[in-house]
Amino acid sequence: MRKVDERIEDVIEKIKALKGEVVDLEVQRGRNKAQKISGIIDSLYPSIFTIKAEDGKNSSLSYSYADVLCGDVKLVKQESDVGA
Repeated sequence: MRKVDERIEDVIEKIKALKGEVVDLEVQRGRNKAQKISGIIDSLYPSIFTIKAEDGKNSSLSYSYADVLCGDVKLVKQESDVGA
């Protein structure tokens, strides 16, 4: 379900700000199945963005901004462990 207080333009701007950053994604695959992925936001396009997954396979995944707006894809920036 769409988040009422957000617009697609807001989602695009948030993802643009995260370009090149390492993020954790939680992707809803339906029927209570979720996939967790860690990767870098690689490229931005008018309707989609790509993630270079850090799974050792050098895979590239693409998602639409609407997926984020609807809550099917959740992005969280990884915090760096400086001094740890």
